Amino acid sequence: MSATFDLNERPDYDVVLQKIADYVLTYRIDSDEAWSTARYCLMDTLGCGLLALRFPECTKHLGPLVEGTVVPHGSRVPGTSFRLDPVKAAWDIGCIVRWLDYNDTWLAAEWGHPSDNLGGILAVADHLSQKRVAAGHEPLTMRTVLESMIMAHEIQGILALENSFNRVGLDHVVLVKVASTAVTSRLMGADREQLLSALSHAWVDGQALRTYRHAPNAGSRKSWAAGDATSRAVRLADIAMRGEMGIPGVLTAPQWGFYDVLFTKTNKDQALKPEGKRQFSLPQPFGSYVMENILFKISFPAEFHAQTAAEAAVRLHPQVKDRLDEIDRIVITTHESAIRIISKQGKLANAADRDHCLQYMAAVPLIFGNLQAEHYEDSFHAANPIIDTLREKMEIIEDETYTREYLEPDKRSIANAIQVFFKDGSSTEKVAVEYPIGHRRRRKEGIPLLEEKFKANLATRFPPQQSRRIFELCREQKVLEDMPVEEFVGLFVI
Repeated sequence: MSATFDLNERPDYDVVLQKIADYVLTYRIDSDEAWSTARYCLMDTLGCGLLALRFPECTKHLGPLVEGTVVPHGSRVPGTSFRLDPVKAAWDIGCIVRWLDYNDTWLAAEWGHPSDNLGGILAVADHLSQKRVAAGHEPLTMRTVLESMIMAHEIQGILALENSFNRVGLDHVVLVKVASTAVTSRLMGADREQLLSALSHAWVDGQALRTYRHAPNAGSRKSWAAGDATSRAVRLADIAMRGEMGIPGVLTAPQWGFYDVLFTKTNKDQALKPEGKRQFSLPQPFGSYVMENILFKISFPAEFHAQTAAEAAVRLHPQVKDRLDEIDRIVITTHESAIRIISKQGKLANAADRDHCLQYMAAVPLIFGNLQAEHYEDSFHAANPIIDTLREKMEIIEDETYTREYLEPDKRSIANAIQVFFKDGSSTEKVAVEYPIGHRRRRKEGIPLLEEKFKANLATRFPPQQSRRIFELCREQKVLEDMPVEEFVGLFVI
């Protein structure tokens, strides 16, 4: 009878972890486009957070876990008076940034919102910069924040290019946790071994299911899930910095590793090793590609697969607004990811359900000529039954060209088309929009509107003089980069 045993030879760290660690510790960003885009991303992300503070369902989550807690050199939450430990501050910043589904987006085999990582980055940088100043050292500057943003975007985005976590039931916030762990560990001064340890704990950690993003269970957890992920990253980075050992084979360990436990479901988007096991595909080295190509949500607070549908609906609004009762059917031509993720029929239970419904996000601008965060609220929905009437008349059709070009690296389109047919046999034109205004291909058109969006969001929280000061500062690349982090964050304190 032969004995069975585990061969107890500790492996080297998995290659994917080593590539991430080496990128964060050694890569030097020399792309002017990446630096300037990161500045716009900072503006847009903070603005989205400020706008979210208008919604009590968001603000009820904010603040210290124990009322009255005093944290020396505590991290500030923009738009509030909270001064918190970096773990809770990361949670709060991440929560407000993501609440309205209005910050940036990355679409590939996996999707997500890389600016979610700002929660951990800004919380840690603010705390550390205050400590440095108090100890008589030079502060961290906002260039360090922008650099961390570029790197977090890159880690999350490159891992998403060919690896579909949603197809195995996992939420994309796993990538927020991993990216935030890497860059916040670096901010804390991690050496290579500490950074590898932190990354291994991010992968071995419990990972969120996508249940809360899909019918019939869609709900508001999707609005704070990324805050939770970036906050957990800060905690894991801190644990590693205290000397906690890592788990070198966290991805590849037979039976117990991430690949075998959580990445084994049949998945056409995943690469197969020769022996038939799943593994991550990294189709290109880490650099600054993701920040350069990031998608901004400029026109609508809507799930990104529906951005072009909403834009097409706005264009059709003048032709249909006076003929709503005459509509026979509405045909939306779209891509496979939109159908799989946000096409819904039946009752929509809450605001989080509505802002992830393709039909709802097309119906509202067809009727009203616009789509705003308030349009998802229960009161608005209840007062306008015509929305559901139009939803019931919608047909969703996949265009295989749209699906293919969604994934092509030189295109990355997010196309939708809408055509409205009336009971008398007439119809509108078919309005197709391939690239949303926040796409890299429409940067020249989009940036002035992004700046206007930021100005409007600042005005929801600050008096005119303070809003102007923040806005003008953020428009100057060199001035912003040289500014101490704690001074910058101080401008956003209420």
